[in-house]
Amino acid sequence: MTQPLLLVGAGGLAREVLAAARALPGEFTTIGLLDDDPGRHGSEVDGVPVLGGSELVHEHTDALVLVCVASPGRPEGRANVVRRLDLPAERYATLVHPAASVAHGVELGEGTVLLAGAVITAPQRVGAHVLAMPHVLFTHDDLVGDFATCAGRATLAGGVVVAESAYLGAGSLVRQGVRIGSRAVVGMGAVVLSDVPDGETWVGVPARPLTPS
Repeated sequence: MTQPLLLVGAGGLAREVLAAARALPGEFTTIGLLDDDPGRHGSEVDGVPVLGGSELVHEHTDALVLVCVASPGRPEGRANVVRRLDLPAERYATLVHPAASVAHGVELGEGTVLLAGAVITAPQRVGAHVLAMPHVLFTHDDLVGDFATCAGRATLAGGVVVAESAYLGAGSLVRQGVRIGSRAVVGMGAVVLSDVPDGETWVGVPARPLTPS
């Protein structure tokens, strides 16, 4: 039996998550998108209606929910939306694209999304509301915290810690044993060889702080 699904957000990420949900027709039927921009209300995104604002999650009590918000400019944005909605954990879906590869024994938190080509190579716990975009790689003994975002082809070597609401840009590489701090941002294509403190933005090869400590 398929489960009704609501996506919070109606931008590009929502389109990707919608496509992933459609690749799982036996699991989900996306009944609508919710967005707090009134200009989007009544429109359609890839054939699915934008029903109204995010508060409608409380009216569609039978539907599961995924929050489709991610931006390096506001790495804590998804966490803020989830906390504002104040839904119980069981209201959130967990979505794994059929073209993702997840090792036996991996635990995925509620609200987490793995898009096509994402790979988790060994048993580990991945937090709640984590987003792994296409071809992201998590390897052995990684610890990915709640609300972390890993853009396409971001790669974690073994034993990496990604703290809450961190954002890893597309194509970034993180050396084994490194910690990416809470709300930290790693720029696209960066090679991270040492710990990134909370709230800092690092870019380049090797990655260095973009903003003062």
